[in-house]
Amino acid sequence: MLIKDVISELEKFAPLAYQESYDNCGLIVGNKETTVTGVLLSLDCVESVVEEAIQLKCNLVIAHHPIIFGGLKRLNGNNYVERTVIKAIQNNIAIYAAHTNFDNVKEGVNAKIAEKLGLKNIKILAPKKQLLKKLVTYVPASHQEKVRTSLFEAGAGNIGNYDSCSFNIAGTGTYRGNENSNPVIGEKGKLSTEPETRIEVIFEAVNESAILRNLLANHPYEEVAFDVYPLDNSYQNVGSGMTGEFEKSIPETDFLNLVKKTFNLKVVKHTSLLNKPIKKVAFCGGSGSFLIKNAINSGSDAYISSDIKYHEFFDAESRILIADTGHFENEQFTPEIFYTLIQKKFTTFATYLSKVNTNPVNYF
Repeated sequence: MLIKDVISELEKFAPLAYQESYDNCGLIVGNKETTVTGVLLSLDCVESVVEEAIQLKCNLVIAHHPIIFGGLKRLNGNNYVERTVIKAIQNNIAIYAAHTNFDNVKEGVNAKIAEKLGLKNIKILAPKKQLLKKLVTYVPASHQEKVRTSLFEAGAGNIGNYDSCSFNIAGTGTYRGNENSNPVIGEKGKLSTEPETRIEVIFEAVNESAILRNLLANHPYEEVAFDVYPLDNSYQNVGSGMTGEFEKSIPETDFLNLVKKTFNLKVVKHTSLLNKPIKKVAFCGGSGSFLIKNAINSGSDAYISSDIKYHEFFDAESRILIADTGHFENEQFTPEIFYTLIQKKFTTFATYLSKVNTNPVNYF
């Protein structure tokens, strides 16, 4: 099994196209054609994690946070980033980062937080736009089912909890081939009229190549007429943060105790209690202060995230209870997602959850 095979499974789950513009997801160190001897999963990839990989004979480290965010101008070992990369290269260890693409998919980082808290009815808090496109094509009525099925098989027509979604209109197509044409229906040089079906399907932009490939492979015409339109619709399966609900409302102090217990916290920073029960909760793994207004507008009673600055706590405006858990703490379960994906697909090499606590923050 090669590194690229493991990467492929991760990116099917969370395509790199879903990472934020500032991010650096993907294979950071190493050759994707290398055979995998073992995989070590961690929230961060630092020197001690690479050393753990060496001891376990793992030549692939999959971390949530990229060890390199910006460009490295030199590798002299002057800081922990350079030392980590040098140690990995010297020991033929590949480093792969699965960061904001795993934050943004519906079954990713935030879904794991919801699972740990026992929240149900989860939804993306801030769905992303411009991730969807629409394909319109024109197919002879005799081939419409074959072409439509091929589009569905490539990932087109998935809307929310539904698949195989399309809109179809019967009409008439006309065409005339020149002397170099080879029409499947009709004769070259003669005007042809054919009953056709206009098929419309929505699809994720990341699937465009596969969808067009299936269209061209299954459409009977020599020249296939189709249009692809970008859509401004929000995509409910991809975006920042999430909301969920408890089965029953709980008091604020019980909620804060649950947060402390779930994330293994000694303390939790929070805004003033509002003396109202907590039922609906918004949350975001990692740094989530940019979603405070979204959390309020969602009608949530509380918002859980981290790295919230002093003045940002004022943004609650007594409308929502904000709880800051710490960055490491609310993302600590992310390697479990990697583990489940890899164990489900691959059994030919060992997969380990790192035992190194990479949290740089301590409490006294």
